[in-house]
Amino acid sequence: MKLLPIVAKGTGEPGAPAPDRVISGDPKFTTWNIEERDGALFAGIWRSTPGKWRIVYDEWEFCHILSGVSIISEDGGASTKVGAGDSFVLRPGFTGTWEVLETTTKQYVIHLPGEG
Repeated sequence: MKLLPIVAKGTGEPGAPAPDRVISGDPKFTTWNIEERDGALFAGIWRSTPGKWRIVYDEWEFCHILSGVSIISEDGGASTKVGAGDSFVLRPGFTGTWEVLETTTKQYVIHLPGEG
């Protein structure tokens, strides 16, 4: 199939931030990785329950928020509140925190550096 809808089907893959990165709450993730190319490009849907944790990006990621409310804060920089309809890119080298205020669901496209 050449047209691949980005739709969450089934139960997805469970996950969570590394325990040493959690700042507050007990965030739990569900990921539906819909497409993977050459181990370097990924597209899918991700959901997180409320909580706050440290993030460190080595990859490039495009995000489009489908539902929920989160605050993304860059170390030494601004905090940005994101919700349904918001789109943004997190670039390699971004460090800070992700705080989910209301369970948040996003579509993502990730490209790993130095790959394909």
